[in-house]
Amino acid sequence: MTDVTRILNAIEKGDLRATDELLPLVYEELRLLAAQKLSQETPGQTLQATALVHEAYLRLVEAKDQNWNSRGHFFKAAAEAMRRILVDNARRKKSLRAGGERQRIDIEESALWALTLSDESSSEDLLALDEALEKLSKTDPRNAELVKLRYFTGLSLDQVAKIEGVSRRTATRWWTYARAWLHREIRDGGDSDF
Repeated sequence: MTDVTRILNAIEKGDLRATDELLPLVYEELRLLAAQKLSQETPGQTLQATALVHEAYLRLVEAKDQNWNSRGHFFKAAAEAMRRILVDNARRKKSLRAGGERQRIDIEESALWALTLSDESSSEDLLALDEALEKLSKTDPRNAELVKLRYFTGLSLDQVAKIEGVSRRTATRWWTYARAWLHREIRDGGDSDF
């Protein structure tokens, strides 16, 4: 059992001192993941990696349903927390803009970055991805988790495979399916069968 897993178990049992031990062990890794994710955001992003890590960490340790059973499970929860923070931030920015009406976007033009992790993002793209990801999580939670780990924490397929306890080949297959499903969902708005 790793130190992180031992501390997570202690936190789950209500040991408040254990939360103080956890942050130093996972901080640098969370900060690297946050920095990777934020480097893909549009220029002028006001959210910094340190702030994203701190906010995610606070959400994790203050959550009532802390039942992490491993390091991988903790990082899945961290990915979800970062996703929610970034989506909330995108919604806040969008609501501040004049005429913040939601517009359907073409996947080829602006949302492909979200599926390939290569281009810059915008608030609208992030909101479209989040909406599609919510739908995917209802029908295929495993693939939705993979997307969260890949996109919102910037983990490689090898890292995701290790966390999920599957082979690299299986993780690649899941990633290919999830990208195609999200591509169709964002492009068509979920109007056609997959």
